[in-house]
Amino acid sequence: MLACLMSCAGLVTLVERKARAEIPPPADLPQMLTLDEAIREFHAHGLDLLIAEAQARAAEGQVEVAGAVPNPVGSAGWGKTINYDPGTCQECSTTYWSLGLSDSAAIEDTLSGKRGLRLKVARNALAAAKLSRTDAERTIAFQVKSAYLQVAQGVLAYKFAKEVVSSNEKTLDLFQTRFRSGAINEGDLARVVTQKLESDQALDQAVQTLRQARVELAFLLGVRGAVSDFDVDVKVLSFSQPDQLSATSEEKLLRAAFDHRPDLVAAGYQKASAEAQLALTKRQKFPDVTLSVNYTQLGTGATQSGGALSPPTITFGISAPIPVFYQLQGETRLAEAQYDQNSLQQAKTTTQVVNDVATGYAGYVVSRQLVQRMEGGGLLQSARTARDITRLQFEKGAASLTDFLDAQRTYIATNVEYFGDLTNYWTAVFQLEEAVGMELH
Repeated sequence: MLACLMSCAGLVTLVERKARAEIPPPADLPQMLTLDEAIREFHAHGLDLLIAEAQARAAEGQVEVAGAVPNPVGSAGWGKTINYDPGTCQECSTTYWSLGLSDSAAIEDTLSGKRGLRLKVARNALAAAKLSRTDAERTIAFQVKSAYLQVAQGVLAYKFAKEVVSSNEKTLDLFQTRFRSGAINEGDLARVVTQKLESDQALDQAVQTLRQARVELAFLLGVRGAVSDFDVDVKVLSFSQPDQLSATSEEKLLRAAFDHRPDLVAAGYQKASAEAQLALTKRQKFPDVTLSVNYTQLGTGATQSGGALSPPTITFGISAPIPVFYQLQGETRLAEAQYDQNSLQQAKTTTQVVNDVATGYAGYVVSRQLVQRMEGGGLLQSARTARDITRLQFEKGAASLTDFLDAQRTYIATNVEYFGDLTNYWTAVFQLEEAVGMELH
């Protein structure tokens, strides 16, 4: 008994070890990851996309199950006759045997149209599953692009934070020299030290933000190992207006969305599948009729010619359940409810498409204006010019330290805002692509 318990415990431990996930090796990502490479990596290893593909294959299996013809059922019987006295018939046999074959209601299943309706349900579900896989590609691809933009923004913010730290270090060295010479007081030096320490804080935060953005992108790409500090192409944030968006309108984009959104088409197939399921349920109220044929024989040698005790018999049978107490009322209500649910889901998806396009287009227009104001409107250049001029004025005594520090903070805030505006602009472009269901640049 003890040995059995120890053996069982060892088996459980072995199963637990096999069930535990091992730490995977480091990810094989290129040191410089472009946006196109990220999309290819997502298509090859993105776990959510692979799960959607597996679900589509499962739907393919359901089609085969729905179209399968029931196998015929064979039966055989053997027995001995009781209380039979063969007398002087030494060669008589009292063995009973029978053979039977039934069609398992296969003929009725096809003729009644039940098999065809099952196939219709499964094929519509398969079409919806394939479109759901396409829709998963649409939505997750947007997440990949958005995450890539976040990494690019993080790289720019990190490089800018390093530049600010370097500039503040030089400024602090200059002010420390001036303080030792008595040109400034201790309060002015403390304010410059505070600015230097704030830039150090901003650099640490930029490092953390960039690392988190890299990990998030790697997760979407299906990376299951350690994530390296890979680089991305920051040129992806360079402002440009896609040609397809320069001469379009919200109405045109909405029309394109109704033509290309896979989730909207999938909702239509799901509704058609539910409609076929309702028709199948109503058809199933007609009972399954099973046809059968049987051959029986009792004994041999009862006559001079070796005949059986009773003549061989062939019987043809038909059987079917009698729907007296239950006529699939529950299944019918379930099918009706599913049809109503899918119809409402189709209506909701239609509303969602309208909302996605309207929201995406509004975000695109506003984010474009913000970037254009930063670049073409001169906001970014004005902040730089104001900082540089105020610095020169302060060094010559024509401006106060407060003016210089304010100009420096404004310059830093404007650049950080500019990086965010660029990211928001391209995110809005990709979000609009997701809303329409097609590439727009």
